[in-house]
Amino acid sequence: MKLDKDLRSIQEVRDLVGKAREAQRTLAAMSQADLDRITAAISRAGAEHARRLAELAVEETGYGRAEDKEIKNRFAAVTLYDAIKEEKTHGVLAQDKEKRTIDIGVPVGVVAGLVPSTNPTSTVIYKAMICMKAGNPIVFSPHPSAVGCIGEAVQVVARAARQAGAPEGAVSCIATPTLEATDALMKHDHTRLILATGGAAMVKAAYSSGTPAIGVGAGNGPAYIHHTANVAQAVKRILDSKTFDNGTICASEQSIVTTRAMERAVSEELRRQGAYLLSDEEHKRLSKFILRPNGTMNPAIVGKSVETVARLAGLDKAPATARVLVARETGVGPGYPYSSEKLGLILACYVEADEAAALRRCVEILEWEGAGHTFSIHAEDESVVRRFAQAVPASRVLVNTPSALGGIGATTCLFPALTLGCGAVGGSSSSNNIGPLDLINIKRVAWGVKELEELRGGPAAAHRQSAGGPEVDDALLRSLVEQIVRRLT
Repeated sequence: MKLDKDLRSIQEVRDLVGKAREAQRTLAAMSQADLDRITAAISRAGAEHARRLAELAVEETGYGRAEDKEIKNRFAAVTLYDAIKEEKTHGVLAQDKEKRTIDIGVPVGVVAGLVPSTNPTSTVIYKAMICMKAGNPIVFSPHPSAVGCIGEAVQVVARAARQAGAPEGAVSCIATPTLEATDALMKHDHTRLILATGGAAMVKAAYSSGTPAIGVGAGNGPAYIHHTANVAQAVKRILDSKTFDNGTICASEQSIVTTRAMERAVSEELRRQGAYLLSDEEHKRLSKFILRPNGTMNPAIVGKSVETVARLAGLDKAPATARVLVARETGVGPGYPYSSEKLGLILACYVEADEAAALRRCVEILEWEGAGHTFSIHAEDESVVRRFAQAVPASRVLVNTPSALGGIGATTCLFPALTLGCGAVGGSSSSNNIGPLDLINIKRVAWGVKELEELRGGPAAAHRQSAGGPEVDDALLRSLVEQIVRRLT
C-alpha cells in the first residue's frame, strides 16, 4: 500500500516538473512588465485571503494564533510586494558604458519550494511571489501535517497568477506529499534550485541532493540585555516577539542573557509583564518535554499556548494568564535542553558574571545551535552593539527591536523575507534575507578593452576602441535576450 502511494507521488512530481518546465519557456520570454503584473496579482490575492488561510493553518496544524498568522500572510503579500515591485530582475538590468559591460537577468528555472508546518500559508505566498518576480516556476512540496492549508494557499496564488497571464504549471503543489516525492522533486534533472524552509534534516537533504539549494538552519537566538538598556522596553520587546504566533518564527528569541548586576531588574520586569519564572522543580519537569529522545524539538510544545505546555509538563502553579515560561539555565549543549531552539512559549535565562562572560555565553549558544541566524541586543551604548556584532556568529544582529519581527524585516529595514539565510557558518549558501535577486543568474556581456599586445607590455593597439563605451541599440538587446531564451528552452 505504501509502495503504491510512493510510486504515485513520484509520478505526480514528474508530471508537475514537466509542466513547470513548459511554463518556464513562456516565463523566460515574458517582459519585466508581464512578470510584475503576475506578482501584483499574487499580492492582491494573498492579502484578500490572508485571514481565511490563517484560520485554516491553525485549524490544521494546531500551531500559533490565527490573528498573528494573518499578519504574516499580509506581510508576505503586501510588505514584500512593496519592497520588490520596482526591482529589475529580467532582461537588461544594468549597462556600464565606461567598463563596456551589460548585465542581463536570467531566471534560474524550475524551483522546488519546501514549505514548513509552522509558517505554511505565508511561506507559500512569499515563495510564489519572489519566484514569479524572477520569472521562475515553482513546485511546492508541503509538510504532511499542513498539506490542506498549503494546498489551498497554492490554489489561491496559482489562480491569481494564471488570471494575470502566467502559464499553466507556473505555480503547483504536490497533492500526495511523501519523503520519496520530495526527494524526487529535489533530485529531478529539471529542478534548478531548491528553496528549503523546514527542519534541519530536510535542509540537509536539500543540500545533499546534488541540486543547488538555498536552505536555512535552525534559529536559536539569544537576546542580551545590557545595563544601558531601558529594561522595561527591552522585556516588552522580547515578550511581544516571543508570543507572536506563539513563538513559531525561527528568528524569535530563545534565551535572555544578562549580567548578575542586571538580574534583579530583569527578573522583576519579566514577572511584571506576565512571564512565569519556573522553580527548580518546574524547570526539571518541563525540561523532559522540550526535546525528543533523538535530540530534536518536541512538536508537542511548538506553537502551543502556555496553558497547553504547562498542562503537558504538570506545571500546576503556572497561572493561566502567563505569557511565557522562563527557566534559569546554566549550561549549553547536551543535557541542557533549554539551550536549544524552542519554537514555543519557553525562554531560557542566563545570568553571567560580567559583560565579557555574557558575550562568551551568546557565542556559545549560537555555536551550539543557531549559528549564522539571528542575535538580538538591547543597549543604548553603540560601542557595545558594535563589539557584540563583530563577535557573534550571526547573519542578523538586531538592536532594540522584537527579534522575530526584526529578523524578517517587519520592524527593521532588512529585506522582508520568510527565508533567512545563515551563511557558511550556519551551513547555508547565503546569509541574505532571500528575495527575487537571489533567484536569478546574471549573464554579463563584455566588450574588449585591451589587445593582446597590451597584455604583453607592447604598444597599444592602433585601432583601440574609444573610451566612450558601447552604443547598444534596442535590436542588439532584443537579440541578446532571444539567445538567452533559446538557450533556456
